[in-house]
Formats: sequence, structure tokens, C-alpha cells
Amino acid sequence: MSDLLDPRNDFVFKRIFGSEENKDVLLVFLNRTFAESGEQPLTEIVLLNPYTDKDAPLDKQSIFDIWAKTAEGKLINIEMQLFNKYDIEKRTLYYWSKRYSSQLQEGQTYKELKKCVTINILNYSFIVNERYHNVFHLREDHTGLELSDDLEVHFMELSKLDDQSVPMEGGLINWLLFLKGADKSNWEVLQMNEPTLKKAMDTLEFLSQDREARRLYEERQKYLHDEASMIEWATEKGIEKGLAEGGKRKAIEIAKNMLSFGIEVSVIAKTSGLSESEVEALKD
Repeated sequence: MSDLLDPRNDFVFKRIFGSEENKDVLLVFLNRTFAESGEQPLTEIVLLNPYTDKDAPLDKQSIFDIWAKTAEGKLINIEMQLFNKYDIEKRTLYYWSKRYSSQLQEGQTYKELKKCVTINILNYSFIVNERYHNVFHLREDHTGLELSDDLEVHFMELSKLDDQSVPMEGGLINWLLFLKGADKSNWEVLQMNEPTLKKAMDTLEFLSQDREARRLYEERQKYLHDEASMIEWATEKGIEKGLAEGGKRKAIEIAKNMLSFGIEVSVIAKTSGLSESEVEALKD
């Protein structure tokens, strides 16, 4: 896939799955996902933040997640993570809870809250099992009795896929192999298993030949690499060395650097040794 853009780049991922003209691609991907968690197929989907040309790869305000809503009002959030941002489980619950609670307008009852589903596609391993697709719900420990179906979290770990094994039937794995960067010689088989993948592949080929799309992709790729390097560096070094060399001053310097990359306050606090409120204060 050397001449093709990497579909794991969130900017490219959103162009393929999160644009109005590719809503049919998103719908099939979601139905393959939900088939593995035993849910009824969706018939239509509404994009709440479709891709537009205003989505600038270097603008920290640009959100490359995909937010969608089903006809019944169920909310779905899909996030592609090329690099490990750490604390993904807490981050997921934090954003899930914000999405869930933001549904209620003043005067509405709790009954009106709809189910929220989060789908994290990770380019790294996070869960200590061999499954590439794990689905979490809120259930009682001993009996498996579900408390509520409103919370559903999917983790798809591309790193757990065997690149060499080509599936013999339709299903989610074909989509994930495409995202991981399956060799083009395998595209035909993946398409035969999942015909809608052809449109996703055509979109990727179109973007790869579009000069402006490639420029924006490279900007985003650099941003993601720089952010990941900063997190990696701060996580590895920790703050011990900084404290030894100059205490708080060094911690603040590290925190400011990380803020400039748009790294989340909770991650900065953890790696710098500062409190979250101290990091927040540095924003100003």
C-alpha cells in the first residue's frame, strides 16, 4: 500500500466513513460490527458531524471522530486511534458519559436517555486476550444479568489480526483487514466477501491520487506522529528526571510542550506530576 494513503489516519478514515456520500459504507460497517454483538441491523443512519472541508488536520478543534444517530435515536461514536494515547478505557468512559448526559434537556425525564455506543478502532493491543473485537456491557458479575443496555463499548484491535489469513466469508474482519492495510492483491477477495468495501477502496484510491488530500494527510500524519512522540517521551521519562533537575519548573515546561500538541489534560497531569487544575491553569 506504499502509494496509498493509510486509512488508519483519522483524517482519511473520516473521509471514507464519515462523509455524506459514503453513508452507505458506514452503514454496512456498523451492521457488520453489530452483527457480532447480536444486535438488529440498522436501516438508516444520520451523521451528526459529517466530514467537511472545514475539518483542518492541524486545527485542535477539528474532530475526526464520527458521530452518528440511528432512526431510533441511539447514538454512536467511532474513533480511530493510530497511536496509543494511554488510559483509553477512562477516556472512553469520560466521553461516553458526556455524550450520554448531554442528551437531556431541562425538564426531560431520565427515561428519554437513549443508548450510547462507542467504537474504538485501535492500531495497538490493549486488551489481554486474543480477540480482535471485544464488546463490553454493564452486567452483573455472577449471573450476567444486564443492568442496562445503554452502555456499549467496542474495542477493535488491528494489531491482533493475522495479515496473512484471508477470510473465506463476509463479516467485520474484511473491513478491519482493509483498514490495517491489506495488500492490494487481497482486495479482490475482500470485495467479494464484502461488496460495499469496493466503495471504501475506491474512495481511498481517489484520495491517494488527489494532491490536496495527500498534502492534508501528510500534515495530519506529522501532527499525530509528533503528538505520539511527545506522549511516549513524557511517559517513558516520567517526571523523576525533571524533578531532580529543577523540580516544578521542569514539570511546567514539559506540561506546556504537551499542551501545545493538544494532548489531553489528564494525560499531561499523569506524565508531568502536576495536578489537573495546575495544567488547566497553564492553558491561560
